[in-house]
Amino acid sequence: MRAEKTEVTAQALDRGQLVAALYRLGRRNASGILTITAQGSPRNEVFVLRRGGVILADAGLAKRALVQRLVRLVALDRVTIVFEAGMTAAPPGSQEQLALATWARAHLEQQLDGTLADLLLRELAGVRLALKIDLAPDPSTCDEADRRMLAALARPRRLDQIWTIARTPRFRLLSFMHFLRSVDALEVEGVVADKSAPTRSIDPRREAARRLLGLPADADLETIKRAYRRIARELHPDLQPEAELDQRRMLERQFAEVTAAYEALL
Repeated sequence: MRAEKTEVTAQALDRGQLVAALYRLGRRNASGILTITAQGSPRNEVFVLRRGGVILADAGLAKRALVQRLVRLVALDRVTIVFEAGMTAAPPGSQEQLALATWARAHLEQQLDGTLADLLLRELAGVRLALKIDLAPDPSTCDEADRRMLAALARPRRLDQIWTIARTPRFRLLSFMHFLRSVDALEVEGVVADKSAPTRSIDPRREAARRLLGLPADADLETIKRAYRRIARELHPDLQPEAELDQRRMLERQFAEVTAAYEALL
């Protein structure tokens, strides 16, 4: 049941923008109905939000399935979202929810690898970074390392200065910077490295997808399809009837990750 008065907003988003939009909805504790439609698809994905979290019909498998849906959606090239703000009644039997801001941060930080870390360092070298307070992580979700990094961002500083103040491993700091930058939570003073430079042409999501499928950077469409079919046969739960419940769930998760990687490369 929806509230009598709702505020409806609609946006067309390109690759990389959906996860930032989900973070913003979570960060502002939004409640309402979120509908996501992939370009060219007649099917809508509908989510019920309550105070920044997606309501789950039940825990366990439902949460894993929801994460798989979100991972697939944020990997798409273009989607349209419609959000109808307003308090909603929870579906029957629902007791738990997935916090969108927490999920978005974890998803973005997990993207960082050596290639993306080097790219980030090159792009941000010499510029000063500061935090947009309204998009900072909820303090209740932060640990001591987070608080030191956020304190270092209280005024514009270079990345090397932030590192010195934060006293945290470089990769942890870069993961945090990647997350903040991806959700547009950083104010940048100075000139970021030329976005047309060769290193900028690397799409970290596609690079991660290629590595997951064991593909070279120049793999053509047919090679991608063959690799996916080979791995899918190994991981598809229906082709492993003897698998126990825990193993089957692991196969489901791995199969979803491989499928999302394959779709990101199409």
